[in-house]
Order: sequence, then C-alpha cells, then structure tokens
Amino acid sequence: LADIQQSLPAGMKIETRLFRQADFIETSIANLMAALRDGALLVVAIVFAFLLSARSTAITLVALPLSLVATILAMQALGATINTMTLGGIAIALGALVDDAIIVVENIVRRLRENHAKSVQQRESTVHVVFLATREIQGSIVFATLIIMLVFVPLFFLSGVEGRLMVPLGLAYVISLFASLLVSITVTPVLASIFLGNSQEVLTHREPRFVRWLHRAYRRILDATLTRWKEISLLSAALLVAALISLGMAGQSFLPDFNEGTLTVGVETIPGTALADSARLGQTVEEVLLAHPEVVATARRTGRSPLDPHALDVHQSEIEVSLKMGERSKEDFLAALRADFARLAGVQVVVGQPISHRIDHMLSGTRANIAVKIFGADLAELRKLAQEVRSVMEAVPGAADVQPEQQTDIPFLTIKYRRDALARHGLSAAELSESIEVAFNGRTVGKVLQGQTAFDLVVRYDPAVKDNLDTLRATLLTTPTGARLPLSALADIQNDRGPYFINRENVQRKIVVMANVAGRDLKSVVEEMQAKIAQAVQLPAGYHIEFGGQFESAAEASRVLLLLGTAVVAGIFLLLFVAFGSVRDALLVMLNLPLSIIGGVVGVYLAGGVVTIASTIGFITLFGIATRNGVMMISHIHHLIEHADYDRAETLLDAVRRGAEERLIPILMTALAAGLALVPLALSAGQPGAEIQAPMAVVILCGLLSSTVLNMVVVPALYLRFGAARQTPEAGPASREAGQISA
Repeated sequence: LADIQQSLPAGMKIETRLFRQADFIETSIANLMAALRDGALLVVAIVFAFLLSARSTAITLVALPLSLVATILAMQALGATINTMTLGGIAIALGALVDDAIIVVENIVRRLRENHAKSVQQRESTVHVVFLATREIQGSIVFATLIIMLVFVPLFFLSGVEGRLMVPLGLAYVISLFASLLVSITVTPVLASIFLGNSQEVLTHREPRFVRWLHRAYRRILDATLTRWKEISLLSAALLVAALISLGMAGQSFLPDFNEGTLTVGVETIPGTALADSARLGQTVEEVLLAHPEVVATARRTGRSPLDPHALDVHQSEIEVSLKMGERSKEDFLAALRADFARLAGVQVVVGQPISHRIDHMLSGTRANIAVKIFGADLAELRKLAQEVRSVMEAVPGAADVQPEQQTDIPFLTIKYRRDALARHGLSAAELSESIEVAFNGRTVGKVLQGQTAFDLVVRYDPAVKDNLDTLRATLLTTPTGARLPLSALADIQNDRGPYFINRENVQRKIVVMANVAGRDLKSVVEEMQAKIAQAVQLPAGYHIEFGGQFESAAEASRVLLLLGTAVVAGIFLLLFVAFGSVRDALLVMLNLPLSIIGGVVGVYLAGGVVTIASTIGFITLFGIATRNGVMMISHIHHLIEHADYDRAETLLDAVRRGAEERLIPILMTALAAGLALVPLALSAGQPGAEIQAPMAVVILCGLLSSTVLNMVVVPALYLRFGAARQTPEAGPASREAGQISA
C-alpha cells in the first residue's frame, strides 16, 4: 500500500486504518495481559500477608511461573495458539494455580513448627517432616484438583460457535491446573526442605496479628454454631431457595455483548436497484453516521463479488464504522442512531458489530440476533405473513432493527419458445438459447492490445437496444438453411414481473423476519414474540414459523451443559466416595455446590442480571473450586480422628472444632488467592477481550465468597451431626478405617 500511495496523484490518499480487526485483537490481548499482571500481584500480596515470610511466599509462588510455562509449552505441543480465550482461561485459573502450593507450604510450616517444639531427642529430620507433611495432604489436593478438572469436561462437548470459543478457554484452564498440581507435589516440597528447615518463620513461630484475630473470631463462631445445625440448615436452605428463585427470574442470552469499538451497519434497498442509486443511498447512511460525534470514520462497500465469503448484491451495502465513545453511553448512542435511520425512506438498516455480525450470520444466515422463519408454498402469502409478523415483533419491548427480507418482484423479460416453429426451421432450443445469451450477456471473441494492457473484445447488444421490446422482437436469427428470421417468429416475447430471489430451507420456501435485541435479554424478547405471534398471526394450512439465531444456539448449548453438568455432579460424588469411603461424607462435601450457587446468583445480577453461556460455565467452574474447601476440611477432620493427632479431650466435637480451626487459614488463603486473582478480570467487564471472561469471573468470585463463608460454618455443624465419624466417636489410631485420603 505504501508503494501504491507513492504512485497516486497529488491529493489522493489511501486511508489504511478505517477498520482493522487487528486493533480489536491487540486491545483485547493488552487488556487480558493487564488483568493477568494485576491478578498475579494480588496473589503475591495475599500469600505474603498470611505467611509473613519471604521464603514461604517465594516457594509458594514458584508454582505460578512454572505452571504458566508448562501450560504454554503443552498448548504449543497440542497445536493451540495464544489468543484471547486461552489467555482468559489462564487468567481465570491464575489464583487456583497457587492453591495446591499454598496448602502444601502451610502444612509443611505447621509440621516443622510442631517438630521444632519437641525436645532435641524427639525431633525428626527436616526432610522426613517435609515428606510426611506432603504425604499427609497429597491425596486430598490430588482429589480436589481432579474434581476441578472434571467440571470442565462439558466444555469440550460444546459445538458450533460456543464450542470454538469455550474449548480453548477450558483447555488452557485444565492444563495450567494440572501443571500446578505436579509442581506442588514435586518442586514445592523440595524447595521447602532446602529453605524452610531452620528458617526464622519456623523457629520464631510468629503469626500475623490479623491471623490470630481470625482464629479467635472463628473460634467464637464455632462455639456458637457447632451444635445448632438445625438453625444453620434452615438459614442456608432459605438463602438457596431465594437464590434459585432469583436465578429463574434472571434474563437469558447466548453470549455477552461484545465491545469491539466498531460497528458494522448493513444497508439494503429494493432488489434490482441500480448500483449508482444503491451507492447514493449508502452515502446517505454514511452522512447520518458521521453526524454523530462518536463516529470517527466510515468505510463502505456497496455490492461484493459472488465469490467473496461475505457476498453482497448491488442493492446491499456494508459500512464499517470506527468509534470513539464520548459522554454518551453506547446504549444511548445506538438508540439515537436507530432513531435517525428510521427516518430514512427506501432503505433497511441493521446495526451490528464485525464479530457479532458474523456470529449471527453463521448461526442463522441473517445479520441479526433473532431470525423468525416463515415457511409455506405461496410467495405472496409468505410476504403478507411477514408483514404481519413484523408488526407484532416491532411492538415487543427490546426488539430493534426489525426487518423482513426484501422479497419484491422485479421486471423480467420472458421469452417462451414455440417448439413447433423451432422444429419447422431446423433449430434446437439450445441453439436459440445460445444466440439469446450472446445478445444479452455478450461473448468474448478476441483481445484488444493497448500498449502492455490487453482488453477483452466482447460482442453483445447495445444496452439501449435491450430496453426496446419491438427491437428485441425484430432480432434476426440465422437458421441452418441460411434463412434469417425475426426472434418473434420463433418465440413469444413479453415484459413480466417475478421474484428477485426465492429462499428455501429443507426444500421448503421461506421468508425471514430478523431483529436485534437492545436493552433487554434475548430469551424474554423471544418468548414474548412467540406468544404474541401465536396469538395475532393466523397461519394457513401448510404454513409454520420457526425461531432461529442466537436463541436457538443458546437453547442447544444450555441443554448440552445441563446434561453433561448432571453427569459431572455424579462424577464428583463418585470421586468423593472413593476419597472418603463414605456416602455421608461425600454428600457433606457436596453441600458446597448449593452454597456456591447463592453467591453465584448474586454475581449474575452484578454482571447485568442475564445468564449467558459464559456465566453458566462460571457456575460449573465454581462447583469444582468450591468443592476443594469441603474436601480439605473433612479430610483433615478424618486425619485427626484416625491418628488421634491432638492432645485435648478425645471427642468428636473436639476433632471437628480443631479440624475446622486448623483448616481456616489454608481455606481462606486459597479462596482469597483464587478470588482476588479474578478481581481485575471482573472489573474489566465491558472492555474489549473480557466480554466472555468477565461474567465468568464475577460469578466465580461471588460464589466463592458465599461457599467459603458458609462452608466454614455449615459443614462443621452438619459433619458433627451427620458425619460418618459419629459411628465411631472414640478417637484413636485404630478407631476407623473409612477414608482413603487424609489432610
């Protein structure tokens, strides 16, 4: 382009930055990298605040770069690329990458302190203590991580657009989490044995002041709630019911709205419109756009080659609009834009965005969120029904850019062969057709050379002659005998009108009424449209209506996620049963699933009150992360009971109380690390690149908060009442064999 620019006349400039898809990609990646950076800094701050040791913090955080490097290398080996979705998966997993290392380091430090408190004769070697401390919690973190990885399985079964978007995200998350697990049970213990054996952290046994305050506060909470399981259960159940009701009232959509910084405006006029007139109407739309201060520049294409992947006829234009938002919100700007377009006569205008526009086109073949397809045999009846459906759809709040297909009749020249006349003069229909085709479309018969440029020499009728019906009838044709006959002697020629095009789907004729959604969720708009159309539009026999577009894809994706999500919950139960050897304990750990829903629903409303595929996957992710807390607590209570690893009265109540207290800090550290790492991503809602990840982050963050708080209160109380350990209340090394993991 730079070379071409130099050869252009003075004053002519090629504008190269009207629309570049690379701009959106670069901005998106920059935003996600910033979220990764800020999330990592928050993780470092949380780990140091709790451990108050540079050595322990450094050992814990080693898992972060090693896991990220392993993830990138593994994805490269699998042929995956680094894009906004894979970066988003890593950003969501960021806090969880250090969770396993946090648990390992915290347990090692605690056991080293206990070992140091013993007399010199009873002390064990640092390596042996680190080995035992790691083995003590190894099983629990392996099972907890496997559960988190299991919940991502449904993503790999998604198809279509949602599959192309979500599979890379899930792949990056699972690989990074598995890498962090390997680091935490291999590299982390080795570093701990080298650097923590005689560290000041172990020798002085100092804890941050706020950690001691947390222990005291939590001890009072446990004293008040451990024996009041009924009240706690009723309160939790009431919160869950309220959350489920609120979730049912939330709106539903397919994908969150993208913020691409550009618009794609589709302009369509009556089929058959000349290119010059279509270009003039397109320019009028550009002038309307440029009258708004948010519009920086426009680039228009009127008509595109039939071989183009996004072919347009000459009566259609596509305008790429570069934006720079000012004081007005995007919603107000689009509303004002649509109001201006509504005053334009003779054109249909649909407002979208480059990526969103193409997603809609892939889903339904239209340029809008909703495609209402009317099927039937008679074109006139289909057009009448389309106008009725359009009137109903326009009356639905939230419907925008409601437009039926431009299926109008255009002038045709009809030539009907007289077979008897053709046979009498020795002509075939193919020969006559070839002559007519040459007259109207032309035929290349040679080349004309001008300097170094060659032009085709085409023989055809003068365009002015084609408009005169009498001249066409008088066209002379040569028969095989050499006689010359007028075309009217061989065929009946007359002007007629017919459809410009006829759309079909599954062999049936159809017409489509399309619409976008603005200021409301997709599901409620579609459901209201369906109800009003069924009531107001009377369909003749043999005619039917189908809804397509994003609504159809959202319903299919939700169905797949629901079925596979149910299977994943069953898989989580089986893993927990294998881990604990008890149905009771497995169900108690799974209490974290409904407890996490409570906060997750709050997150949905904070993110706009609309459930999308992104927020649904956020819930699925949340289930796996939240389960970890219950696994860590109950497995540690198991360990205390089975090994009599405490000095106070050997009762189940003491075991539950001590187990909960000792797990408080590890659970808070892992939850805060996972949650605060998501804060930059959650705060980036609406920024390019974070449209899908931000709603997921908000749901996970809020759900993690509710599940962590309630887990620390509800699970100990219910375990004391219903746990498998109640069957053998006597603590001791041989008291029970149930459970295959301990922590």
